[in-house]
Amino acid sequence: MNNANRRLGLELSKVTVTKYSNHETAVVIGESVRDEDVYIIQSGCDEINDNLMELLIMINACKTASARNICAVIPCFPYARQDKKDKSRAPITAKLVANMLTVAGADHVITMDLHASQIQGFFDRPVDNLYGEPSVLKYIMENIPDYKNAVIVSPDAGGAKRATSIADRLDLDFALIHKERKKANEVSRMVLVGDVKNKIAILVDDMADTCGTLGLAAKTLMDNHASKVYAIVIHGVLSGKAIDVINNSVLTKVVVTNTIPHEHKKKLCNKLDTIDVSPVFAEAIRRTHNGESVSYLFKHVI
Repeated sequence: MNNANRRLGLELSKVTVTKYSNHETAVVIGESVRDEDVYIIQSGCDEINDNLMELLIMINACKTASARNICAVIPCFPYARQDKKDKSRAPITAKLVANMLTVAGADHVITMDLHASQIQGFFDRPVDNLYGEPSVLKYIMENIPDYKNAVIVSPDAGGAKRATSIADRLDLDFALIHKERKKANEVSRMVLVGDVKNKIAILVDDMADTCGTLGLAAKTLMDNHASKVYAIVIHGVLSGKAIDVINNSVLTKVVVTNTIPHEHKKKLCNKLDTIDVSPVFAEAIRRTHNGESVSYLFKHVI
């Protein structure tokens, strides 16, 4: 997100974050924030619990230092997949995270492509949920040769709305993959609904974690005679054996945004490509600070 700082013409503030030997996190803000608007950028990735605590402590440090307004800029919202009570005694952890941010002192949250947009309702503070869709459309038009001979594919029913929106804006056909699971994170069978014969298949999803679904979906599409398979994902978690799965898959390219840093993983996988969304966040911060509308960013590329 350093590009966002350059776009805004600002330097990052001085902050010292240390971890004690007992793994407690300590934060010292190195300059005055009294009566200032503070924007704290922290994504929910890698050491997710440490990063979340670091964010909460930093928000609270600014609050107790008399900051006027504190905005948490969270490109990938942590625990967003735990957004509902889908079985007995299951927690709604996304709501807990929302409560923690509010109690810590966050006045505003800016994030991108929440797993479920209803998470905005977990807050009693303003939440701007930005969309990666305009950046995805731009990437498809500029970087996929012969994209007009493509089909937009959703790897599951949950992502159908996102995929159909992209298909409509590009005037392309849409297909859906129905997956049957025997247990969590393990897909037993995939069935394609739609026609991809002799066409470029573009898989679109909001998150790629272990990439098992993407690998199987790509194989299903090639088995149904697609000419090439691309995958475009907003949040590239890429955990576990994800890089090996991508390298060994029939995918031509896996394109992820930089809501989660992945430069070190690109060195291990030449199929990975990046969509830079830092200009979107920079413009959202600028508009928020100046009291301008942010809704323009929902449909337009910056």
